Amino acid sequence: MTIRVEVAWSDGADQQVALPSVATNGSSGADLRANLSPQLRASGVCLERGKARLIPTGLRIAIPAGFEAQVRPRSGLALRHGLTVLNSPGTIDSDYRGEIRVLMINLGDADVTIHHGERIAQLIIAAVSRAEFHLVRRLVATDRGCGGFGSTGQT
Repeated sequence: MTIRVEVAWSDGADQQVALPSVATNGSSGADLRANLSPQLRASGVCLERGKARLIPTGLRIAIPAGFEAQVRPRSGLALRHGLTVLNSPGTIDSDYRGEIRVLMINLGDADVTIHHGERIAQLIIAAVSRAEFHLVRRLVATDRGCGGFGSTGQT
């Protein structure tokens, strides 16, 4: 299924940075790229180990009603540098029209520079189901019951 998502540039964005795109026909996520301010484009942004930072993409999007966008980490950045998306998956609601910024954290052992135009995250468009919550006196019992973390078996 293909969903039409309208894209606009944020003020001051470098319009030469590629729009979100999938790498292969089987890719679920479209790559989001860093779109840094003019004063940082040459040097990049240092993400110190143990620190989190918002990285701009220069993009604003219009997601159709009934859908959301999810911002997820890129596996290669996680493997090579320990970089991930802190609030993964980050949720972008269909009525949000501000710039997409990625909350990245460096969990690696060394500082990492994020370069202008670098692929920093993946964007997934997903259908949303809306729940209606109803208060009841008692829930239907299950075999698991109130068993929480680790209660379904041993590793």
